[in-house]
Amino acid sequence: SAPQRAGRAGLRGSAAKASGRCSPASSWYLALLGLAEHFRTSSPPKVRLCVHCLQAVLPRKPPARMEARTHLQLGSVLYHHTRNGDQARGHLEKAWLISQQIPQFEDVKFEAASLLSELYCQENSVDTAKPLLRKAIQISQQTPYWHCRLLFQLAQLHTLEKDLVSACDLLGVGAEYAPPGLFGLSHRKDFSFLYFFVENWQGNPIQKESLRVFFLVLQVTHYLDAGQVKSVKPCLKQLQQCIQTISTLHDDEILPSNPADLFHWLPKEHMCVLVYLVTVMHSMQAGYLEKAQKYTDKALMQLEKLKMLDCSPILSSFQVILLEHIIMCRLVTGHKATALQEISQVCQLCQQSPRLFSNHAAQLHTLLGLYCISVNCMDNAEAQFTTALRGCCNCGDHNFPVSSHCLRAAAFYIRGLFSFFQGRYNEAKRFLRETLKMSNAEDLNRLTACSLVLLGHIFYVLGNHRESNNMVVPAMQLASKIPDMSVQLWSSALLRDLNKACGNAMDAHEAAQMHQNFSQQLLQDHIEACSLPEHNLITWTDGPPPVQFQAQNGPTTSLASLL
Repeated sequence: SAPQRAGRAGLRGSAAKASGRCSPASSWYLALLGLAEHFRTSSPPKVRLCVHCLQAVLPRKPPARMEARTHLQLGSVLYHHTRNGDQARGHLEKAWLISQQIPQFEDVKFEAASLLSELYCQENSVDTAKPLLRKAIQISQQTPYWHCRLLFQLAQLHTLEKDLVSACDLLGVGAEYAPPGLFGLSHRKDFSFLYFFVENWQGNPIQKESLRVFFLVLQVTHYLDAGQVKSVKPCLKQLQQCIQTISTLHDDEILPSNPADLFHWLPKEHMCVLVYLVTVMHSMQAGYLEKAQKYTDKALMQLEKLKMLDCSPILSSFQVILLEHIIMCRLVTGHKATALQEISQVCQLCQQSPRLFSNHAAQLHTLLGLYCISVNCMDNAEAQFTTALRGCCNCGDHNFPVSSHCLRAAAFYIRGLFSFFQGRYNEAKRFLRETLKMSNAEDLNRLTACSLVLLGHIFYVLGNHRESNNMVVPAMQLASKIPDMSVQLWSSALLRDLNKACGNAMDAHEAAQMHQNFSQQLLQDHIEACSLPEHNLITWTDGPPPVQFQAQNGPTTSLASLL
């Protein structure tokens, strides 16, 4: 996602550009523009007053350049700071139409095209956005910065539609147009080549660090997709160091000789949030939930500050993905009520953007399904998972990617669990030992804890108390470190029963007290969650998320089976 670089100077920058062309009689234009910028950059922004100032320009029948630029500014402010999509679209369409008739007016022309295509995508009018971007790309070949940015924008659009062939073709066009930099990285999949390319690329410091962040984000997400949590650590550490370096550099330190080098794939502030995001993804997979929560809090705090002045769609996407991860954290750590409120927050964000909802509806229903399981509403859970599957782009493909170490390890665990419930204990042990081998190899701590406690349960059922204890004790220690409330509850119950069977009265009493404490915490959280008005979301399986919720009289589900 390309930055709104051309618009970063704000209305004041536009006023400066216009001032050289304005006659003294047009001083009213600069005054209105300056006032609009004052209101836009107020804390919080006074958007209504900013819009009024810009609207006051148009009745005076300004010259075509002023008119086009004012329509662009109005469209940009309305798009980024309000939910008035119709008005924003109208102004941007006028800016695009008028600016095409004006020679040497590239900044307005192509920013209008870029913003307008973004807005079309937000409204799920992708078929309208594509021809607009193609036309803008065609006429922007003499403007390197915008040509690069528009090529990336259309490539990203094809990627979202899973049309990877068209996306790669566009990146290939970009690589031919501007061989160094992002296009080369985006087009290649050989990480050893890419590393050599980045390290030997000659350019100004901020451009090189930006390129390095891009490469490392690709590398880290590749490892995470493959479920290789331990293997990714050196790359992730490099990425975190790199973002610290880039945050100390200033954009205006060195002016590049090649105009295409002005193109940055993401503003520094957005890069910082992205690095927090991949760190959260890593912490979640590794089972470091407290660390995941810490980085999520930092990222969301930074997002809130950024969104006060920049409502770029990518920020909302970052926010939703962060919330999806922290919701999973809450469910694991026994904070269902908080998780439910955050699910509601994701619903509200998706209500504001049809595109965001279409991209995250399946994840939203999956999270609701997990919540339903946590409060023992199994019929609702099944309905939510069925809805999620129906909404997936590739729901017809039931083959898990065998290249994912994490998914393969989890699949062995599921097979072990299934064998356990069927009473085929030796088969279950074989599957679970395979899970332990794979999860230990890549530090998948939560999967390790779940496998240990289930193995402990199997040995307990088979009467092998010693071996059961050897599994349950480390399971409890690991679950406490994560912390995983369900595994702690399960482990404490097993420890209580094991110590009773072995005649260890004091240890049995201590384990029973732990189990009671965990049970009470879960019960209290269960009651609180089921009493929230948002609990009614468990019945939502069709259409957009409901806007309002009605309060429950009290919990309608039982916790007994969980204890």
